[in-house]
Amino acid sequence: MQSELKINRSEHVPSAEDFSSQIESKNVPAVLQGCINDWKACSKWNPSNGGLDYLQERVGSSVVEAMLSRAAPVFYGDIRSHERVTLPFSTFVTYCKSCLQLTSDIRGVCVESEGCGSGMTPAASNESCLTPGDGHQVYLAQVPILNIENKESSSLETLLEDIRKPTFLETKQLASINLWMNSARSRSSTHYDPHHNLLCVVAGCKQVVLWPPSASSFLYPMPIYGEASNHSSALDIDRPDISIYSRAKHSMDYSQKVILHTGDALFIPEGWFHQVDSDDLTIAINFWWESNTMSSMLEHMDAYYLRIILRRLVEKEMNQMLHWTAVDDRKAGEDRDEQPNNEVAGSHEPYSDDLACGDFSKVKNQRHGILPNQLEPLALQALHELVSLVNDNINDAGQSQPDQFDAGQSQPEQFDACQSQPEQVTSMNGSVVKHEKKQAMKAKTFFLEDDPVANILWNLKPLMLQNVLLTMVHNFPRTLEALIMHMLSPAGAEVLTRKFDEMDQQNKKQDQAEFYRLFYSVFNDQFAAMDAILHGKESFSFQAFRNVLDQYLGVNSDPAQHSSGRNLMGPTPTT
Repeated sequence: MQSELKINRSEHVPSAEDFSSQIESKNVPAVLQGCINDWKACSKWNPSNGGLDYLQERVGSSVVEAMLSRAAPVFYGDIRSHERVTLPFSTFVTYCKSCLQLTSDIRGVCVESEGCGSGMTPAASNESCLTPGDGHQVYLAQVPILNIENKESSSLETLLEDIRKPTFLETKQLASINLWMNSARSRSSTHYDPHHNLLCVVAGCKQVVLWPPSASSFLYPMPIYGEASNHSSALDIDRPDISIYSRAKHSMDYSQKVILHTGDALFIPEGWFHQVDSDDLTIAINFWWESNTMSSMLEHMDAYYLRIILRRLVEKEMNQMLHWTAVDDRKAGEDRDEQPNNEVAGSHEPYSDDLACGDFSKVKNQRHGILPNQLEPLALQALHELVSLVNDNINDAGQSQPDQFDAGQSQPEQFDACQSQPEQVTSMNGSVVKHEKKQAMKAKTFFLEDDPVANILWNLKPLMLQNVLLTMVHNFPRTLEALIMHMLSPAGAEVLTRKFDEMDQQNKKQDQAEFYRLFYSVFNDQFAAMDAILHGKESFSFQAFRNVLDQYLGVNSDPAQHSSGRNLMGPTPTT
């Protein structure tokens, strides 16, 4: 859990200014201990001190809507998992007393079913008789005491006399004030609220587990188009079925747990997922108000905000697919792998310092361009692997090899191991790329670990890769053409274009133009080569987009055909 997302705790009641500037603005939960101890409700509603009789006397004749769960003690947000029932508040209080007494001979309390609140008819009969311990459970969830947002009157408004709007909320325009009252131990399914929320415990105890919005992908949110889009799927957070919800195994790494007692309050910012466990007969009040962010969002800007947010999530997902941050740490390992001197083992001539610095202008006019034995060791190893992978792939397809290593170009003994063992190639990190792994390159691979070509490109520093590609231009042009046109996966295309961007940052303008001219000169159709790279890159982005839809919006999209535009990679190639 990032330190800036740690839950704040305070034993002091903040001022309205401090709450807005130091708590609400950070969009991080905060526990305010004992901040409602002065409410009359904390003493008068206490079930152990005649509180149920007091409530029955004050609002017993009021009709309220409750949730009837047949999957007690869990109350799921999906309307298919519970019924909405209407009953007099006094009936619910009687039921609570029955639950507390835990006697088996108490008569069931009958309530009139109202269906699911959406015109649906529940499978149960029109009357449900509730008896403690029969598997059913009633929960007064989100019963409005004051509903400002919907401009609805409430029969429980008289209870406002026993509670007070906290002083630090005095500047907030409330959307609603709600009563939450459970008859026995219960759990709400994991969900988030569309408003800022102040949850106040009047009696009993609640345990709240919270996750930041950024962790929603581990919680499998319900589809955005569903009736319970703000709820997580029906997974058991404590014991998730990893075979179905594989990402959920990481969910608790991003969670925080707080326990609220009578008099405590918890600020839950909008969008924070939370699961609430309530002890036997717990009573709570919550205040909802719209955040400044949402109130200031202009409707005509929604489409723009949607595209910006999706783009940010897609870019984040693309980095995760490539393990971008983690693999950057390999730079230290690359330095260790490099030999301390400027000589290739077994070669007759040291590699050029100009090449090591990326300045190929001094060698580009040589008859053979850059020779393999001019490369530094790590680059030579990468060239070895790439040519071997292409040749083995061509052999598997029953075609003639596009290029052969020439004794005049390189030291042949350095490539004997690969030529004599076509079923495997030793990769730059020491692992063995087996035949079945090479076959996977032909498929549309989207993850770095699945693609040996992408791995080779990834592990090279930008200017080192530039030298490898230039060596292929001059010595193995058909191999380079086969690599780009037939073996570059979406992951490989994404890595290659990122390396191109890094090269551009380190090269002078004229060197950039010269590199792209040489690179694209090996292709019969230069625009077809660019389209191949771009199509792979866009396929990679599209897969990341699909992952975002699934992880954050609960939408499982089918693969779609999409065309690649003719945007240029680097300067326009010239003949």
